Amino acid sequence: MFSGLNTSEILKIIVVALFAMGAISLALGIYILFKKVMGDEIKMIAAQTAKLAQKGLAEEVAGLVGNASSLLDALNQLVKTATGVGVFLTLIGFILMVVSYYLALQL
Repeated sequence: MFSGLNTSEILKIIVVALFAMGAISLALGIYILFKKVMGDEIKMIAAQTAKLAQKGLAEEVAGLVGNASSLLDALNQLVKTATGVGVFLTLIGFILMVVSYYLALQL
């Protein structure tokens, strides 16, 4: 089945596959960093939560303020998690592309 492939051709296939996976990972990481982290939905929820907390303070409703602040904390964690995933994918993509470049130089 693979009798026609020698080691040089297999290495070329590996280089192309590594570069493709790296490019996809890099593109996904950048997409997550720019689009997902600061999406309109998160901004809208944060603004509504801030208004809710202000209303709770004005009307002296302690439970409402506590729930609003915990919702803001949860939103902050969500943004941090999405940022971490985006940075991780970007770094992995960059590393895969560097490794494929190094392997291509060995050909």
